[in-house]
Amino acid sequence: MLYDKIYNSFIKLADYCESESFKGYDPYDGLNSTLFKKIPVVNKFKLIRLCWIQFFKKSPFNFRNIAFIKSEYNPKAMGLFLSSYCNWYKLSPDKSKLDKIDFFLEKIISLKSNQYSNSCWGYNFDWQSRAFYQPAYTPNIVTSCFVANSLLDLYDLNGNDNLLIEARSTCNFILYDLNKTTDDKGDIAFSYTPLDNSIVFNASLLGARLLARVFSKTKEEKLMKSAQSAVKFCCSYQKNNGAWNYGTLPFHQWEDNFHTGYNLECIADYMYYTKDYSFDQNLSNGFNYYICNFFRNDGAPKYYSNSLYPIDIHSSSQLVITLCKLNKIESEIILVGKLMNWTIDNMQSDKGFFYYQKKKWFTIKISYMRWSQAWMMLSMSHYLTHFKN
Repeated sequence: MLYDKIYNSFIKLADYCESESFKGYDPYDGLNSTLFKKIPVVNKFKLIRLCWIQFFKKSPFNFRNIAFIKSEYNPKAMGLFLSSYCNWYKLSPDKSKLDKIDFFLEKIISLKSNQYSNSCWGYNFDWQSRAFYQPAYTPNIVTSCFVANSLLDLYDLNGNDNLLIEARSTCNFILYDLNKTTDDKGDIAFSYTPLDNSIVFNASLLGARLLARVFSKTKEEKLMKSAQSAVKFCCSYQKNNGAWNYGTLPFHQWEDNFHTGYNLECIADYMYYTKDYSFDQNLSNGFNYYICNFFRNDGAPKYYSNSLYPIDIHSSSQLVITLCKLNKIESEIILVGKLMNWTIDNMQSDKGFFYYQKKKWFTIKISYMRWSQAWMMLSMSHYLTHFKN
């Protein structure tokens, strides 16, 4: 039975994560290398930083111990785990889960990026992308929104007003600390960090989703209006076939699996929280493209719309979350069954953790706490709570 298989896989994963105290490596943590930081001439060049990160990200072997990269707590992972344990507590409440929830909350507050007055979070590593460079713990919209949403998940469980206050403060981070791009209709897109002006559709939509969710609780019209404007901006870039590119920059012109899933769940949540259903056709077109172009017949998730490899664990985890948000998990249960069976059979270690990626000729079996474990735990927790007997 699929439910039992997913539940047993979930328990194995939870046991593994707890044994590691929820600390781990990340695909992008190469610049945390003490060795690299001791070569000051080399580490100041963008191209070398990019290559160094990509070496650790793409290697099937984990060289982090040799490069003196430590296993650490990642703020986004803490938020994803908090949301997962909130789901798990609803499924089966007991004190041990509450203790873990308190642990995640404590870590989240301690990892806040305190250089800003509003509540915000960033990654625990220096990060060089092709678009920009950001030092460790520079707050970004993606991490901040997932953390703030996890606080709201807990708020919905216990009603602690301090959690809503934190999430409301993150809305101020989005509205006042991030940069904005305005189109010719006056609609806006939020930047990824306060240090750049890039337009990444899933990132801006994550911001819109959080504004809408907090609006549903505080009824502040400015939150709803800003969220609506950001959704309009991103939907104006949707292609006729329902797809979105990752962003607007020349090197962002691709369509991938899990970022498309982000876009869809954020638009669905925006409509749920605001009762503004004017984007229903955008959602329908985007979903049809997503479900028809990103999955193989046996359930294996494709990374790009036009390419299977690399088969990424994040693409597996995102399907269930997207379907739950769009209330389509039961209508797509055959695909869900194929994907979850394939993922557990092909991507889960005997130790309980999930592998990072399958390439055409080899598998990267390194355990990444944020990218792989936290996302699979959240995905399976959504499935288990949805189909709770």
